[in-house]
Amino acid sequence: MLDNRQAAPTAMRMQIGARLRRLREEKGIGRAQAGAAIRGSASKMSRLELGRHAFKPRDVHDLLDLYGVHDAGEREGLLDLVRQARRPGWWQSFGDVVPNWFEQYLGLEQSASSIHCYEVQYIPGLLQTREYAQAVIGLEHQEGVDRRLSVRMARQEILRRPDRPAQLWAVIDEAALRRPIGGPATMRGQIEHLIAVSEGMDNVNVRILPFAAGGHVALGGPITVVRFAHHDLHDVVYLEQLTGARYPEGHEAARYQEIMDLVTGRACHPARTAAFLKDLLSDL
Repeated sequence: MLDNRQAAPTAMRMQIGARLRRLREEKGIGRAQAGAAIRGSASKMSRLELGRHAFKPRDVHDLLDLYGVHDAGEREGLLDLVRQARRPGWWQSFGDVVPNWFEQYLGLEQSASSIHCYEVQYIPGLLQTREYAQAVIGLEHQEGVDRRLSVRMARQEILRRPDRPAQLWAVIDEAALRRPIGGPATMRGQIEHLIAVSEGMDNVNVRILPFAAGGHVALGGPITVVRFAHHDLHDVVYLEQLTGARYPEGHEAARYQEIMDLVTGRACHPARTAAFLKDLLSDL
């Protein structure tokens, strides 16, 4: 089960939705019938079960009645999760600089057991130095740079949690490493940071996809796959765009996971990462 002291609201909503979906399916009840029980529709039930929206305690009471769950302890345990999931995450105090479409991803990221990502344009946000991140943010925004930078640096704490650090598997396209962001000193500091984390952090696995690997199907943009320790929570594929994000599902999500595996397989072995980066550093 998710550690509720660390779990973010988004992941707890997903956990609640997964439990209620399982209870519904065990009773052979369709989404339309369940939706009607909470004065909604099948599409509303789908969004709730996917963790896209928060459950109201009254709706959970009604669904548990419909599903025949009368054990007081089980009901109270689920309702306690509902109450916790309605509490704001730390990033919600940065609502002026965190768009709605990014809030959901932050919630997923904070509760992930592992994150697999591919980046072609920039160094992944979880591995950016402060100077590099400031330069990247400055390219996209003229206001709120300092607050956006605070959010990006705070996100990285998931890699350094003493009790449950997230595992990060990052594939970085050589193009991102050779694109000068913030000037030579900033790029040197960024590459030195990548060397340090690849050699010194057991929970961080960095691979470089070199130009020599040729063309591949992921050239269109970044891919992130978020995974959770709790067995009820499915992997989430996240595709970030300039002014929004997509969360593909079903066969489309499975295809992106296949692409992520293919890209990882074509990247340099982790043992070669530091040597590749040191050679690159000597060219700066």
